[in-house]
Amino acid sequence: MSVITTVSTWLIPCFILIVLLVATWKKVPTYEMFVEGGKDGVKMAFSLLPFLVGMIVAISVLRSSGAMEAFIQLIGPVLTVIGVPADIVPLALVRPISGTAALGMTTELISTHGPDSFIGRLASTMQGSTDTTLYILTIYFGAVGIRRMGYALKVGLLADLVGIIASIVIVTIIFG
Repeated sequence: MSVITTVSTWLIPCFILIVLLVATWKKVPTYEMFVEGGKDGVKMAFSLLPFLVGMIVAISVLRSSGAMEAFIQLIGPVLTVIGVPADIVPLALVRPISGTAALGMTTELISTHGPDSFIGRLASTMQGSTDTTLYILTIYFGAVGIRRMGYALKVGLLADLVGIIASIVIVTIIFG
């Protein structure tokens, strides 16, 4: 077994053991604190549920209504001129909204085109270069009660756009 595998196998259990030993040494009621944290986690999960359901419904409506396909057909000619495959557009649009939906789309693209295809490589690079900005803002800002998220939204979506463009440019340079 390699050193990295050994370290990664033992790192978390050793960390937990160290935390428990230090807590016991400082006479912290570790089990009670663990149970209290679990209660808080369940409360937070229930408070986030409406936000998650809203995002899932929005994504389903977008895909089921045909709006995404209509948008792709509309911008398809422009994408062809600049050398961007139209198949990648749904991933670029959904990635800031939902990581799970984007992962499903990436899996579908890789299954259809192959992992070593241009689209497969582009989808994989885009998946790693962007984030679920709207999901993060909805969940984390909603959890702590922040209602004004204008600047965070703008910067997050700008970072996603830069990640999408960088993915296209880098994959085109390296594999195109």
